[in-house]
Amino acid sequence: MNYSIDSLARGTRIIAGFEAEYRRVLLGRLISQAEDQGFGEIELPSIENADLYTDKAGSEVLGQMYMFESKSGKALCLRPEGTATIQAIARKHWKRYRDVKVWYFTRCYRYERPQAGRYREFWQFGVEWVNPTDPGGALASVSGLAKRMVSDECLRWGLEYTCNGQAKRGLAYYTDATSFEVSVPALGAQSQVAGGGPYAEGVGFAIVTGK
Repeated sequence: MNYSIDSLARGTRIIAGFEAEYRRVLLGRLISQAEDQGFGEIELPSIENADLYTDKAGSEVLGQMYMFESKSGKALCLRPEGTATIQAIARKHWKRYRDVKVWYFTRCYRYERPQAGRYREFWQFGVEWVNPTDPGGALASVSGLAKRMVSDECLRWGLEYTCNGQAKRGLAYYTDATSFEVSVPALGAQSQVAGGGPYAEGVGFAIVTGK
């Protein structure tokens, strides 16, 4: 029996029963594929400095951010996605290192109108390759990993997927037209399930595992 229900706060939900079991199994498969390619875990905070995103996000993301002031007056936000945080870590801590490869599974928040299959609190599984020795090779490897992850799940459910290798992403830090998106048309309006591309510090993608 599936016990998952909408929670008391609009746009969030409680995950239990079959859906919780499926998510745990799915996460295990994603982690296994990422770690087989040399990626290791990093855990990210949910609260970030707002300027991480206000300087880089497109108008769609900016209009959906949860922003507030700390008691000291500093502008903070609930993280809308993970890559900008990885970029900041890379600039501050990983400048001297090459080929830093990390994965994360994290909650993200965007204030948008709740609808079927989409929530204000959702989960992303992300993969980031920072300071790659071979940027082109890293992009090919990362985009290939994203497609394999989606393909494996589509095969299990008998679904088809498509990949757009020249997607226009909603965050301004992507550096060229080789950004990509992976979609599952059978999901309708919520068909985009993965997206990523190259940025100044590296290359990465995220899969939305719970919209």
